[in-house]
Amino acid sequence: MTAKATRQVFGETIAKLGETHPEIVVLDADLSKSTKSDLFAKKFPDRFFEMGIQEANMIGVAAGMAGAGRIPFICSFACFIAGRFDQIRLSLAYGNANVRIVGSHAGVGIGEDGYSQQGLEDIACMRSLANMAVIQPGDDLECAGAIEYLLTHQGPAFLRTTRQSLERVNAEGYQFQFGKAVQLREGADVAIFATGGTVQGAVRAHEALKASGIHARVVNVHTLKPFDAEAAIKAGRECKGGILTVEDHQIIGGLGSAVAEALAEGGVGARLHRVGIEGFGESGTPEELYRHFQLDAAGIEQRVRRFLG
Repeated sequence: MTAKATRQVFGETIAKLGETHPEIVVLDADLSKSTKSDLFAKKFPDRFFEMGIQEANMIGVAAGMAGAGRIPFICSFACFIAGRFDQIRLSLAYGNANVRIVGSHAGVGIGEDGYSQQGLEDIACMRSLANMAVIQPGDDLECAGAIEYLLTHQGPAFLRTTRQSLERVNAEGYQFQFGKAVQLREGADVAIFATGGTVQGAVRAHEALKASGIHARVVNVHTLKPFDAEAAIKAGRECKGGILTVEDHQIIGGLGSAVAEALAEGGVGARLHRVGIEGFGESGTPEELYRHFQLDAAGIEQRVRRFLG
C-alpha cells in the first residue's frame, strides 16, 4: 500500500460520503487545496462554502448550520483554527454543536514552513474543552474510519491530519473504534504509545529493538479524548520498563499528559518518559525535523534505549 497523507484521505473520504449523506457541508478558510476540502467542493459546489481568511466567522456559521441539522466539517491548518479558541469554546463546545473541526498540517511534519504554520499546541487546547472529542489517525484506514464515525458522533470533534504521507500501520479490514487504543505490537519490556505521524516510526523502532532482545509493546492512540486510560494502566502494570510516549506536538497537554493522568488516577506507579516538541518548531524537511526532534524510528529507538538505561 502506497503511503498517503491523512489530509488527502480526508478529502477523498468526505467527497465519497457526500454522495450518500446530503446533510454534510464543508467550510474552508482559504486553504481548500491544502486541506483537500477542494475534492468535496468540486463534487458538491452547492454544499461547499469558501469563507476566506475568516476562521472565527467560519466557526460561527458552522455552529448555525449544525443547529439547522447539517453536519459541518470546517477546515484550516491546525495552528490557525486553534488560534480561534475563544470562538470554538463558546460557539461549538459550550453550545455542544455537532461541528467537526479538521486541523490539517499538524506538527513539525509539515516541514519548511516553520513554526508559524506548525500546529503544536492544538491538541492541548482541544483536550481542555469539556465535550470536545480529539482524534488523530495514524494511517489511511484509520482516517477514513474516523470520518465515517464522525457522521454519527454527538457533540463537537477535532480531527488532526498530516501534510506528510503516512505508511499504513493497520491491517486490511481494520475497523475504527472511537476511544479505543490499538495495540499494534506485543511486548512487556517497555511500551511505546504513539499517535498520528509518529506511529509508523514506533512500529519500525519495535522491529529494531526486537532484533537486540528488547520487546517493546506498541500502542497506537488515535483517540486522544476520550483517552483509553485502561490501555495505559494495563501497559503500566505489565511492561516492566515503563511507558514512553511519542507525539508530533508539545509534550505538555497532548498524549504524554493523557498517559500521565491515566497512570496517576489509576494508582499505577510506572515510569514514564515523554517524547515530543520541547520549545518551538523549526524549519526543514519533514524527514530532517523528525530526525532532529527524535520522532523518527531511529530517534524513538534511541530514546527507548536511553529510557531503559
